Amino acid sequence: MDFNMKKLASDAGIFFTRAVQFTEEKFGQAEKTELDAHFENLLARADSTKNWTERILRQTEVLLQPNPSARVEEFLYEKLDRKVPSRVTNGELLAQYMAEAASELGPSTPYGKTLIKVSEAEKRLGAAERDFIHTASLSFLTPLRNFLEGDWKTISKERRLLQNRRLDLDACKARLKKAKAAEAKATTVPDFQETRPRNYILSASASATLDDTSRSPPWAELKEKHPGGWRLPCFFLLPLAPSVTLARGCLSLPEDRKLWNDEVDKAEQELRVAQTEFDRQAEVTRLLLEGISSTHVNHLRCLHEFVKSQTTYYAQCYRHMLDLQKQLGRFPGTFVGTTEPASPPLSSTSPTTTVATMPVVPTGTGLAPPEEAALCLEEVAPPASGTRKARVLYDYEAADSSELALLADELITVYSLPGMDPDWLIGERGNKKGKVPVTYLELLS
Repeated sequence: MDFNMKKLASDAGIFFTRAVQFTEEKFGQAEKTELDAHFENLLARADSTKNWTERILRQTEVLLQPNPSARVEEFLYEKLDRKVPSRVTNGELLAQYMAEAASELGPSTPYGKTLIKVSEAEKRLGAAERDFIHTASLSFLTPLRNFLEGDWKTISKERRLLQNRRLDLDACKARLKKAKAAEAKATTVPDFQETRPRNYILSASASATLDDTSRSPPWAELKEKHPGGWRLPCFFLLPLAPSVTLARGCLSLPEDRKLWNDEVDKAEQELRVAQTEFDRQAEVTRLLLEGISSTHVNHLRCLHEFVKSQTTYYAQCYRHMLDLQKQLGRFPGTFVGTTEPASPPLSSTSPTTTVATMPVVPTGTGLAPPEEAALCLEEVAPPASGTRKARVLYDYEAADSSELALLADELITVYSLPGMDPDWLIGERGNKKGKVPVTYLELLS
């Protein structure tokens, strides 16, 4: 227990001394060893990397899990090193409610059938969201957390050690400076000089000693030990009348000079040791700070993985909703359309190009039912004027024989027929012909 208390007291003393020294440096009252510009740039880049990594990590967590309570729960499970329980996504919960509503309101009614179809699509969307959250957490969030909880803590620890080594080095420099100043002051004091100060006389015991020639006075031994000069002990002197005087020795001993020389040598040795430790710690910290470049490369790779998983997630969502829209378009009494304006007439000579930004499948209402349309399309001939070229923006799978399947980036010929739904056109590719949605095309002038 004594050892621990002594160590605690020693650590507290060191901490207090360094705190005072650090405060004096802040106020410009003490010298400070400055780091080189390259090292300062490494420190600034490391701090910036840490700050922005924390911000990106927090905002990505908000993106993946908007519910703050759920985020706190996941954090606690992670700190307790326990598996996070599976949680139903919002899409899956919506799908469950829609399925229950369809079951209660009547699954055979148009509304009930639509609810069932939408609930199935929402369930698939929820599953896709779950996969995206899992993939993004492993490929993006985990590396960022590992950096903040692993590499950055190591860097911070070494930086604190470097700060302590620098304070020790500055303290050694100040100690050496004081020792040299004291040594220079000691060398300027003259050697033994006999003076006759007034108002001092030897005490009675000292006088008896001086009168007794058979005895050797104690200051005689001092003179033998210090031939270069000696100092008369002050306790032998008493004030007396001004007319009485006695010689008194005044001296700066050679041992005093030797003492300060030893103090300077000791301070120089401590300075060399402190400088070596500071240089070693600076090199270790420099290597860790230069490793931030490798951290950037690793985070760049993780960022690519995050973008890839997000692209896959949105592609799945688009595909699921496209299938849902196709299914709803075939239901009688279901209204599925687009708020985009209808395509301009094909006979227009405007040089502008019409581009559909969102591939929305229009309703399946054309000139006739699918069976009749299939027959009519074979007999339909393109008009003499009004045909245009169009580039396909997205892949499209034909829902029936009256439609034409499309592949992205291919060129087809399109035209309209009188009375035809404005959201659809007749497309031709070689000897194949069928209806195509306008929103999947880029009409060329």
